Amino acid sequence: MTSLAAASDEVKRLQARIELLEQERKHLLAIVEILQEIGGSLHFVDIVQAVARRLGEAFGLDRCSIFLAERNGRTVRLVASYEDPGIRNYVVDLDRYPELKQALQTGQPVFIADVATDPRLSQALGPRESRRVKSITVVPISWRAVPIGAIFLRSYRDGPGFSDADVQFCQVVASLTAQALRNAHRFERLQSRQYGGSGTARTQERQRVVLVRYLRRLLDTFAERDPVAAEGLSPRASDAELERLVDVTLTVLDQEAGTP
Repeated sequence: MTSLAAASDEVKRLQARIELLEQERKHLLAIVEILQEIGGSLHFVDIVQAVARRLGEAFGLDRCSIFLAERNGRTVRLVASYEDPGIRNYVVDLDRYPELKQALQTGQPVFIADVATDPRLSQALGPRESRRVKSITVVPISWRAVPIGAIFLRSYRDGPGFSDADVQFCQVVASLTAQALRNAHRFERLQSRQYGGSGTARTQERQRVVLVRYLRRLLDTFAERDPVAAEGLSPRASDAELERLVDVTLTVLDQEAGTP
């Protein structure tokens, strides 16, 4: 009898181990898929939407959203949503989401296993919504130890639960998201410098364009004249006169460059 009980316990232990390994395999596959999708994109919207969609599909969630923090510390922006991909850049008051506010303030994940019994959400959720929602997990997105946003995951009562391994998996995804957003930000800044630039750079570029047009027109006009007569006039042009012409040219360039 003792041997049968020991064998049964061993079988249960092996089954639990197999389930854990299967969960780890799914997490690794999901991370690879997320890396493949966001690693090939340098656009902010594509990154956050891909992460929200992948996590929503991986856990079978009713809601998976990504929020980015605002400078005022009182609001956040909903920038991606699994359940409604059309929702973007929506300002949300943090007082409506105490669990989200806590995650952004502490920089630590917030896990609420049972929404109905958690006192933090007694005022935030209505009675009907509290009965439907099972758990909420909020994982901060941090860059250099500073929370810049969060991944918000919510499941219904008939949906799957969240384990410690699931929360750790979401932390890895949040770290990858932060790095991808940083790369996208650097790319946008580089594009801005390359194609936009400062006001001084744009003015200088317009000056070069005007100067080239001016020189082309000058050369074309000069070539139409009698070469012999033009050559005879050249020795009589003094340095002072040339300097005056240069000043006039630069003045015209400044005026032309200042016109959009």
